[in-house]
Amino acid sequence: MSHDWGYTTENGPEKWHEKFPLANGIRQSPVNIITSLTKQSTDLQVNPLRWTYVPENVKCLINPGYCWRVDVNAKGSELTGGPLNDDKYVIEQFHCHWGCSDGRGSEHTVDGQSFSAELHIVHWNSSKYNSFQEAAGHPDGLAVLGVFLKVGSEHEELDQIARLMPYIGHKGDRITLKSVDIAKFLPENKAYWTYEGSLTTPPFNESVTWILFKEPMYVSSEQITLFRELRRYDVNDECPCNEQNWLVYDSVEEDPGKIVNNFRPPLELGNRELREVGEH
Repeated sequence: MSHDWGYTTENGPEKWHEKFPLANGIRQSPVNIITSLTKQSTDLQVNPLRWTYVPENVKCLINPGYCWRVDVNAKGSELTGGPLNDDKYVIEQFHCHWGCSDGRGSEHTVDGQSFSAELHIVHWNSSKYNSFQEAAGHPDGLAVLGVFLKVGSEHEELDQIARLMPYIGHKGDRITLKSVDIAKFLPENKAYWTYEGSLTTPPFNESVTWILFKEPMYVSSEQITLFRELRRYDVNDECPCNEQNWLVYDSVEEDPGKIVNNFRPPLELGNRELREVGEH
């Protein structure tokens, strides 16, 4: 089992820069969104954000050992407008970050407030580049739609994924998907914050235009509880249950073999501009 990076005290966010120097860059994500300091951008409203997804083009649900991820066939997808200018971005995958309890789990925070989880829908610039890998090496290469998850009523479309968690229980497990309507994860209210940042996991490429929706997506506590049952080790490996080094939040002890608190804490915004579109 690889210990190159993770969310434990021995290989967590505080140590990432030792193996991935870019983690100490000046355009890193996530950040704390201080709403009083955001700048209204009327120019972004002139060219509104638009998206198109093909539900049948989801490929498989995977447990990579630190989250769950759905890989998607980019054909037919399109993300344009807003801070993306005239470029067309296509989807690569979407994944989630969550905490050990319903009061924490998001990577970005809003005025210091955490949410239960954060969904990331990852796209790459197909107008300028030929692949996700190529795009990830350029400042305008990637765009990520971020959606905060808040505990409330069950989310019907997310349940297509949540109920499959037992089938991807261990690192490396995967299951084929037939159809997931990604558009149903996105809010009717298109108000958002945007800034220039990075991937929040290695290799931390500073190539992401972040678009974070102000309106959260409501999910049930039961759905997020299913996420917390995922294991971070291969089915053939011994459970690292004796490694008492998982990051502890508010003295909540968790089984170190499970994927919990898989979020990077907010970093300094620095000199970057945080823009917003629309009212909350």
